[in-house]
Amino acid sequence: MNIGGDKLLLTGATGGIGAAMAHALCGQGARLILVSRNQYRLDNLLAMLPGDGHIAIAADVSTPEGRQTIVSGCQGQLDGLINNAGINRFGMLDGLGDEQLRNMFDINAMAPILLTRDLLPLLCESDGFVVNVGSGFGSIGFPGYCAYSASKFALRGFTEALRREMADTSVNVLYFAPRATNTAMNPPEVVEMNKELGNTTDSPERVADELLALLRKGKGSRAVGIPERFFARLNALFPSLVDGALAKQLPTIRRRALAGTEQAT
Repeated sequence: MNIGGDKLLLTGATGGIGAAMAHALCGQGARLILVSRNQYRLDNLLAMLPGDGHIAIAADVSTPEGRQTIVSGCQGQLDGLINNAGINRFGMLDGLGDEQLRNMFDINAMAPILLTRDLLPLLCESDGFVVNVGSGFGSIGFPGYCAYSASKFALRGFTEALRREMADTSVNVLYFAPRATNTAMNPPEVVEMNKELGNTTDSPERVADELLALLRKGKGSRAVGIPERFFARLNALFPSLVDGALAKQLPTIRRRALAGTEQAT
């Protein structure tokens, strides 16, 4: 799939992964509609991007008003939607409040579902595509990430169902699953936990390159990291084996989660 000259909407554009994706997509000749809640960061990103024809929309994807602003800004041509906006809160379930849990579902699952629904008419007109950016934890439920995993499982299920629902159209529906990435989304306790557990952490630029690989393929899904892909398949076939492996890591995970809770209070 060639995205040169395509008009693409990217949510979560000013985050670590989002900004790297924006640069990578521009490098392929795409024209971007950048969406984020922070106008100042949007303006800075826009000023650094190569090429022309890019626009920025300051909007909250989790609100009806924000989504309407986005849809209004896309009138005309839209060739692709990349649902990248997401939030996370590391912590054991009993330490998370109602608002934290609700926000993760609103932004990670409901917002991409609703925004995709609203933009499907434009994408059908252009024979476009949708990429939903999930996570390795959307295939493996991980301690300390109950709500985040659940929201990404939901996004993965939505992607699968929508792909099948659009099978008699020319709209491609793709799923992209990064693993741990070196961004501000990961607080110090998560960084230390990943080091202690030996989890690989990618740069945002590596993640952006993997997204381009998925777009070149133009169908299906792509998970970053060979070990992560293996464990996702193992978890699907023999979940009890993964249960046992994660049980051994649970003391470390719980200790790091508790340290993060104490720092936040």
